Amino acid sequence: MNQWLDERLHISRLNDKFLRKAFPVHHSFFLGEITLFALIVLIITGILLALSYEPSAQLVKHPFDPGAAQVPAAYASALKINAMPFGDMLRRIHHWMANMMMGAAILHLMRIYFTGAFKKPREINWWIGMLLLIFTALTAVTGYSLPYDNFAFTTLKVIVGIVGSIPWIGEWASQAAFAGKFPGEGLIPRVYGYHIMLLPGILLALTAAHMLIMIKQKHTQPQYAKRVAYKKIVGVPLSTQQTPIMIMLALLFTGLVILFAAFIPVHPVEVIGPPSNQSPIVKPDFYLLWVFGILAILPGNLEFHFLGGVFNAEFLGGIVMPTMILLLMFAVPMFDKSKENLYYAENPTNHPVRLAAGIAFFTLMIVWSVAGYKPELVNSRILTNDNANGILWGLAIVLPIVMYFVTIGIVRGIRKLREADERETHAAAADD
Repeated sequence: MNQWLDERLHISRLNDKFLRKAFPVHHSFFLGEITLFALIVLIITGILLALSYEPSAQLVKHPFDPGAAQVPAAYASALKINAMPFGDMLRRIHHWMANMMMGAAILHLMRIYFTGAFKKPREINWWIGMLLLIFTALTAVTGYSLPYDNFAFTTLKVIVGIVGSIPWIGEWASQAAFAGKFPGEGLIPRVYGYHIMLLPGILLALTAAHMLIMIKQKHTQPQYAKRVAYKKIVGVPLSTQQTPIMIMLALLFTGLVILFAAFIPVHPVEVIGPPSNQSPIVKPDFYLLWVFGILAILPGNLEFHFLGGVFNAEFLGGIVMPTMILLLMFAVPMFDKSKENLYYAENPTNHPVRLAAGIAFFTLMIVWSVAGYKPELVNSRILTNDNANGILWGLAIVLPIVMYFVTIGIVRGIRKLREADERETHAAAADD
């Protein structure tokens, strides 16, 4: 049978070229694989949820309370899914898997940044990775808008408001993106189409391109590989050793997410209720909390006019500043270049400016994320309405600068200790 298949499909050539591809052995390389596993599970659970979901904002009878007011069909279908055997569990798994995917993707990008793996010839894959991060976040946002409860309704209202704040074209862009004025009957079908067709299609295409480029260019390798076999891949073959490791990792990761889902409830649509005029306190998941924080500490009356366009806090905090941050991240390979191809992961302490800049950047993200809890900070009297914005903006400016110079100082100390150890080693070798 093997010979028959090989004569027709050239399986031996496939095995030699791809299935025996060597994978570097290092735990940090599993972050990309975890992201891929999460995407696969999200597709499977998403298909199962789609079988019972109704993407419509039309009003229907409440499925479990005939005497109650009518509710949107999307909300009613979410209630029905929760009432199905394992329906609520399926929603929880889908939710937590999306969060895990975003977390793994962020850690994956951090590894690439701090080890210099974005340098020549891998700049294109860095940009593809950034696009994957953006479209994964967009897919997640459209996903938790679909139950169309009061939380989702308020979230969509905020998003529509941000898009509508774009000077000159805001109203047109908002209606084009969300099928008319908010809230219209075309809103949920449009968001549903984004979530299950457009955005997943883009994600799959980018993932395929990302993996093909990685296979072509090979992984950057840990430093120890340089001493073993210079410019050669040191690792284990895909088909015989790496695949079993990947399967075990996938099972452990999926089991962890199921454990989270079993004990930590998410988005209780029954408690939140259908859309209403009373807006609940809405906060995005951790990966978008920094944007929410920027909006929270920008003065609500911030507004100026230019050439007939209105520039307000929603536009500056929801579009301009996040776009500047993302463009800065896209430009990383332009700031830190390499004339030669990079084969081995760089020690972060050998590149103190890049390390310190990364620490400062993540400090800024943390401060902005904390700013997303401004109402809670005020209610707990840690801050007041009068000083909250000033203190949080001060921390956003000062803390990253402090962390930058602290990191530079620590790295210099580490390098001095390393140089002293090397001198002692050379001196001992000379005495021998």
